[in-house]
Amino acid sequence: MNREPADQLPGTVRPGGRTARTRAAVRDAVLTGLSDHGYPGLTVEYVAEHSGVHKTTLYRRWGSVDGLIADALDLAGEDSWSPPDTGTLEGDLRALANEVTATFGDRATAAAPSAFIAAAFQSERAAQGLRAFYRERFSRCGPLISRAIERGEAPLGTDAEAVARAVSAPLFFRVFVTHEPLAPLHAEQSALAALVATRAGAYVSAPTAPAGTATSPTGPHTTTPQTDEEARQRATEADAPKRTDDQREAPLTQEPAGLGGAGSPRPAKASARPDQRSR
Repeated sequence: MNREPADQLPGTVRPGGRTARTRAAVRDAVLTGLSDHGYPGLTVEYVAEHSGVHKTTLYRRWGSVDGLIADALDLAGEDSWSPPDTGTLEGDLRALANEVTATFGDRATAAAPSAFIAAAFQSERAAQGLRAFYRERFSRCGPLISRAIERGEAPLGTDAEAVARAVSAPLFFRVFVTHEPLAPLHAEQSALAALVATRAGAYVSAPTAPAGTATSPTGPHTTTPQTDEEARQRATEADAPKRTDDQREAPLTQEPAGLGGAGSPRPAKASARPDQRSR
C-alpha cells in the first residue's frame, strides 16, 4: 500500500492511485466552486458533491480546500500550451498579448483563472500554487526569446520571464486593479511597449561579477582585496571636499550664524605683524 511521506502536505503531490478522470473531476468541481462562490464559499463537501468523490477520500488525499486548490493549479499547469511562433518577435508578443486579452476580456473564460487569482489573496497555499503555475508558464517562453536573439531582434541575455511579465502586466492591471474592460487596442499597446523595451535591453539579466572583480569599459579586472579599515579610509577620502591652494594655506574658521554667511566657512584673519604686537 502506497503511503505519502509524512513531511509532505496533502495536495502538494499528485494523489497516488487516482485515475486522471477522477483527478480531472475534482479539479473541475474546484473551478466551478471558486467561480460560483469564491474562496470563502468553497468547501470540501461542495467538491465531493460535484465531483462524485467521497469527502473522506478528499480529506485523506488533499487534506483541505487549500490542498484541492493547489492540486487544481498543478493539474492546470500540465496542459500542452506553447508560446506563439510567428517568425518575428513583434508578432510573437502581439500574439501573447492577444491571448491574455481573449482570456480575461471575456467574462466566461475569465471566471476560472480570476477565481484562482482571487483565492491567492486569501490563501498562502493558493498563492504558492499560483506562483508555481506562472513560473512554469513563463519558462515555456524561453524558446520565443531564444529565436528572437538568433534573429538579432533581442540582445543576448534577455530574460524570457521578464518579457512575458511585461506583456501581460498592463493587461492584468486593467482587469484586477482598475477593473476596466480589455480591448484589442490594449493588447496592441502592451505588446509594442514590451517590444521597444526588449530591443533597448531593458530585460537583459546582468551577470554577477566574482568577488574582487571590478568592471571597466575594457572588461573586468581583478582588484586587490581591501580590509574594512582601508575601505572606510578610501570612502572618507572620496567624500572629503576639494580645497584650493589658498584654502590649504589658511585654516578654516566657522563664523557664527547670522554674521555674514549663516555659518559658512571662511579663512581666519592673519596674525598681527611683529611691530604691531604689544610689547
